[in-house]
Amino acid sequence: MIARYTRPEMGKIWEDQFKYETWLKIEILACEARSEMGDIPKEDLEQIKSKANFDINRILEIEETTKHDVIAFLTNVAEYVGPASRHIHYGMTSSDILDTALAYQMKTAGEILLKDLIDFKNILKKRAIEHKRTICVGRSHGIHAEAYSMGLKFALWFEEAKRNIARLEKAIEIIGAGKISGAVGTFDHLSPKVEEYVCKKLGLKPEPVATQVVQRDRHAEFLNTIAIIGASLEKVAIEIRHLQRTEVLEAEEYFSKGQKGSSAMPHKRNPIVSERITGLARLLRGNAMAGLENVALWHERDISHSSVERVIVPDSCITLDYMFGLITRLVDNLIIYPENMLKNLNLTRGLIFSQTVLLKLVEKGITREEAYKIVQDSAMNVWQNSTHNLKDELQKSESAMKFLSQKDLDEIFDPDKMLKNLDYIFSRSVDSD
Repeated sequence: MIARYTRPEMGKIWEDQFKYETWLKIEILACEARSEMGDIPKEDLEQIKSKANFDINRILEIEETTKHDVIAFLTNVAEYVGPASRHIHYGMTSSDILDTALAYQMKTAGEILLKDLIDFKNILKKRAIEHKRTICVGRSHGIHAEAYSMGLKFALWFEEAKRNIARLEKAIEIIGAGKISGAVGTFDHLSPKVEEYVCKKLGLKPEPVATQVVQRDRHAEFLNTIAIIGASLEKVAIEIRHLQRTEVLEAEEYFSKGQKGSSAMPHKRNPIVSERITGLARLLRGNAMAGLENVALWHERDISHSSVERVIVPDSCITLDYMFGLITRLVDNLIIYPENMLKNLNLTRGLIFSQTVLLKLVEKGITREEAYKIVQDSAMNVWQNSTHNLKDELQKSESAMKFLSQKDLDEIFDPDKMLKNLDYIFSRSVDSD
């Protein structure tokens, strides 16, 4: 299921083949740097570059004995290279290749997620423009408030997507740090020039101060950024789920021909994509919390973070990529029902205009408290009698009609006037992008 909505390149980043290719690239680059410094004979470097290779099954076989993945990898590479392999991994510790490779993987994955996010933002912009003047009711606490625009919902999500782009760009920059500085980060057996060379070739920057590892606040920030983005997608999904409820039905997930909603009830059209997104966002938050737990390690390093990251980092990247595949199609194909929106807007029989009436009365010169009581009295009558509407109740109210004319009432009960500043809001958001 996940593969269907995930970019193929995202999955490949977290496969053993890509990981070991990256490890090998780091080791060869380190040898190149040392050769340029005169530490490795040119002929030995050529031997390394021409013969270096690995076999995943052989690595796993060796690891059965060594119980150490990096040693198993290096042993296998040495089987291909021969005597010149003595130069490989010189002065390095396992975390030099593990952390530098992980930074490269996370940066590469982050750039894919950034493309996903930009695609999603563009879909939101398109739908915001499309439904700019599609009037619906705004809700606070789940209760009808005042007139709103479906386009504003999309514009709201569009703005959040822009903020998430900025967050993700920063997180990619933060995570893009490698280290080739040895057992406790002091370059005791290796020149800092090797680290500079390797990182530059990989598009990373050196960790300014390292221990045996790159510091895990970087990884925590990346994972928490993913979790925030996931929460934003959940926010969209929750809104769609509410709008698809039978009693509301202002929007609905696309339901394809032949699709089934329930094994028991043939009539069902359920918001399953939105519900899936909601659930997966919880997973991302859990992974982000585990990332925060990884920040505090003993002294210059322990490995309590390592096993956790082997699960949470690939899973978070792949999961968010999958969620983008779902939500981009969901929003692009979302069915909107303007007629139902108008019907729901009128469901409370004019109560959404209560503030407009209140302010008109204040303009007439009475206190806000007095005006509030006049409008609330009429509004409560509407709540209690399903055949009444606010306009009629106000016309029957002597207190209200002492200050309001029929023309005032006609102007008050106009939903289009509630949205007179739509162009202004869009000029600050969608139109300026």
